[in-house]
Amino acid sequence: MVLLLILLALAATALLIAYICYRMAFYSDRRPKPNAEEYSIPEGEIYESFRDQMIQWIKEARAMPHEDVSIQSFDGLTLRGKYYEYAPGAPIELMFHGYRGSAERDLGGGVQRCFALGRSALIVDQRASGNSEGHVITFGVKESRDCLSWLDFMQERFGPEARIILTGISMGASTVLNASGYPLPSNVIGVLADCGFDSPRNIMYKVIKEDMHLPPKIAYPFVRLGAILFGKFDPDSVTSIDSVRRATVPVIFFHGEDDAFVPKEMSKANFDACPTRKALVITPDAGHGLSFPVDQEGYIQKLREFFPDAST
Repeated sequence: MVLLLILLALAATALLIAYICYRMAFYSDRRPKPNAEEYSIPEGEIYESFRDQMIQWIKEARAMPHEDVSIQSFDGLTLRGKYYEYAPGAPIELMFHGYRGSAERDLGGGVQRCFALGRSALIVDQRASGNSEGHVITFGVKESRDCLSWLDFMQERFGPEARIILTGISMGASTVLNASGYPLPSNVIGVLADCGFDSPRNIMYKVIKEDMHLPPKIAYPFVRLGAILFGKFDPDSVTSIDSVRRATVPVIFFHGEDDAFVPKEMSKANFDACPTRKALVITPDAGHGLSFPVDQEGYIQKLREFFPDAST
């Protein structure tokens, strides 16, 4: 009897720890809409010197003509985005933001970059983020299937001749790299992956060890258990590095040399695994997600060179 009580107590403790991990890593609460005078900027000292530029990008994107669009995910969530048309028939970037970000926060400058290249942009709020529904962030596992649903929408909305580039930053990069491993429509002409991680396990190991100062081999099983029991997904089921091995379209990787959150070695690992035409651009003096703000001209030029038929 005593042994049974001890086992029950241990099981209850394990479940409690797993639930706490789930809430910390994967759960996203209700997200209030920013008012006209609010501008969400990534937190951290490395972003302060770019704050004015980021706010300007958001202001410009809000003022630009656009179409609000939405789809239903494979599991019944309403996912929302904004379509900015450069010109009818122009190539379109389907763009995904980072972890606990939003389309407006992470992709405002991406709209201006697309226009500079003669491309339209469809920026989307990923599940459990921005204006989209849901409460569970899955580190690119379910988000990659959402990417396929957005592609289905684009086939109907723009036709099978529309040239599409899948673009993502941080977790969004892992979203599009995961999607690259699925059969894609023939009009998807490439992938742009900016500072993506190679697997949920590896990035969480890194955060657990370096930021939380806990032993990853002990802590991560509770994180994974929380995801499986309460988030209804397995973070080990899909990884960027495995998915990109099955890619059939060209992939260009960007990463900041000074990225302290997602190590640049993760993009290098993804790059090495990719079997298609590819390029890896490491931007000096750039922190996480800052390759474009640090070197806008160089970033655009690399994209012109890599996608010569989808640039002006």
